[in-house]
Amino acid sequence: MATRGQDIVSLIKRQIEEFGGDLALVDVGTVVQVGDGIASIQGLQGVRSNELLDFGNDVLGLALNLESDIVGAAILGNPNGVKEGDRVRSTGRIIEVPVGDALIGRVVDPLGRPLDGKGTVDTTSTRSVEKVAPNVVSRQSVDQPVQTGIKSIDSIIPIGRGQRELIIGDRSTGKTAIALDTIINQKGGDLICIYVAIGQKQGKVAQVVGSLEAAGAMEHTIVVTAGAADSAPLQYIAPYAGCAMAEEFMEQGKDVLIVYDDLTKHAWAYRQMSLLLRRPAGREAYPGDIFYLHSRLLERSARLDAAHGGGSITALPVIETQAGDVSAYIPTNVISITDGQIYLESELFNSGIRPAVNVGLSVSRVGGAAQTRAMRKVAGQLKLALAQYRELATFAQFGTADLDAATRAQLARGQLATEVLKQGQYKPLSLENEVVILFAVNEGLIEGLEIEQIGAFEEQLLRHVAASHPNILTSIAETKDISDEVSANLTKAITDFKSTFTG
Repeated sequence: MATRGQDIVSLIKRQIEEFGGDLALVDVGTVVQVGDGIASIQGLQGVRSNELLDFGNDVLGLALNLESDIVGAAILGNPNGVKEGDRVRSTGRIIEVPVGDALIGRVVDPLGRPLDGKGTVDTTSTRSVEKVAPNVVSRQSVDQPVQTGIKSIDSIIPIGRGQRELIIGDRSTGKTAIALDTIINQKGGDLICIYVAIGQKQGKVAQVVGSLEAAGAMEHTIVVTAGAADSAPLQYIAPYAGCAMAEEFMEQGKDVLIVYDDLTKHAWAYRQMSLLLRRPAGREAYPGDIFYLHSRLLERSARLDAAHGGGSITALPVIETQAGDVSAYIPTNVISITDGQIYLESELFNSGIRPAVNVGLSVSRVGGAAQTRAMRKVAGQLKLALAQYRELATFAQFGTADLDAATRAQLARGQLATEVLKQGQYKPLSLENEVVILFAVNEGLIEGLEIEQIGAFEEQLLRHVAASHPNILTSIAETKDISDEVSANLTKAITDFKSTFTG
């Protein structure tokens, strides 16, 4: 019996010696009120803003309101899984998302959880969704183009790497189509693309992903989605999560294009959250920091200098207007933050001009600095000619009988140029093909053709040049310029083809 007692004593001694004395202090609180996806929590004295909270049962929350005795938190998971009296633990982690190459080609939610049924995302790197934008000293000027493959944009409203170009227009005017064509046009290039869908229907997101897969564009694209059925807090963090993923690539010296589709629904989600958190409401019930909501997001898009890696983030935010009202609260806010806007009009869209870009109201504040020399040469007079045509067309609608010959010729040129800038969806053009057709417009080589013939002429001309004069296309693609020799050869090629064109 004594031996057995000694064994027990030695066992207890060994357990005491081997006992790890590491203690962890955990901030714990209690849910005192919950409803509409918002929880009020008592306790959690050491919690930080934007810290993740653990409600248990795999439900996370986001600490937003830090008051003297109550913490207001947005529930990121199933709100029905949280009830009054539940214990809440602080995690000590500011909200973060997975980042890295493993995300390319995947569809994920704003927390980095896969939604495409292709298994887990194999990455261990994470980044905070909120980050201070690069300062002025670490940036360099925007002078490299993002080729969208859309003639009207590349020629008149050029987008540069590191720019923030707003796409704005009414519902169903082709805003998403422009963004998708730009993503598709980067196939085989060096630009990584991120498409952030905020508040979109699940069917529309599936359609977008299907279009990108069909075009082979998912090989360089990440899709982040917080759908209309998801909670407002998830929709709120979606663009910041996408931007954090982009910053990982930018800091590696890579170029990234990110599309926020759309920031109107993002503002709605933030307004809903703020009202439920009892934050003071301002104009149109938006909270007072609604401008800061988007400015701190879009300021993170930049082109870094060589000392900081030389990477860039180009942002294409999308804003939906109501009845073409660009002077509404959210549109004016985002217009004032961005470096230009592509304005789409319902009237143009319905009249068959697609993409329905209003070249008079659209602008790029980077301008020709973001264009190649070849594009600058062929697009120099195009915007002016189109603006003059629009003005003349207003008067010409009453009849052209009394107009002089010069005015009628200008109207005819404007009509031909407008027709040339029409382009089908999912049909982006390479730089050299854009230059060829715009060269024909600029040099007056398409004059004399009927409006109905322009589409067939363009298609057949590009095929003819590719087959019979590939050296012209190769020269433009490699030098990004049009030499005198190439100009002469191209003029001859277009003139020869025009003489044989039957329409």
